[in-house]
Amino acid sequence: MRNKKEILEIMNIFNCENPNPICELNFHNAYTLLVAVMLSAQSTDKGVNKATKDLFKIADTPKKMLSLGEEELKKYIKSIGLFNNKAKNIIQMSKELLENHNGEVPSSREELEKLAGVGRKTANVVLNVWFSMPTLAVDTHVMRISHRLGFSNSKTPLGIEKDLLKILPEEYIIKANHWLVLFGRYICKAQSPCCNKCFISKYCNSKDKKI
Repeated sequence: MRNKKEILEIMNIFNCENPNPICELNFHNAYTLLVAVMLSAQSTDKGVNKATKDLFKIADTPKKMLSLGEEELKKYIKSIGLFNNKAKNIIQMSKELLENHNGEVPSSREELEKLAGVGRKTANVVLNVWFSMPTLAVDTHVMRISHRLGFSNSKTPLGIEKDLLKILPEEYIIKANHWLVLFGRYICKAQSPCCNKCFISKYCNSKDKKI
């Protein structure tokens, strides 16, 4: 694992390259963000955005989603992996928001994780993106890049999250997930990393480094 100084040097470079990283999921309120993040599990943001383009025109609140119903919801998201289970969870989550939160998405991790189909990663994304809280969601990209660059030796998402939270200043925590996801998605790809485009290549000691 790298020392704190080196990790901060790398994050400083990320900040220079992309000072205002954004989530690539399409949404227009806290509820549509929550639904989009739930749908994104084991799916691409591009695929989710394609499915929700029409869905969010008619179901962008818990009440509207319940009116749409589980079977109709499935028709909109059938191109997304695990759509049957996701549809079930979204309908149940919508019921719980109406029954327990007046239809509003809660702003605490504890309350978010009580909702059907919402785990720590999903909760962290919503807290970070919508509520601008310094949370860090660890997905497969973040885990892979964290290991590749020596940010953490932990084998679990929670372990990696805790390691990074100990090191990064708050203003970087809120950006770190986006930086690492975008970096893993477009430059340091799992199958064919674009090392010639990498702006932190001097810090990489991976065996498959191409430059």
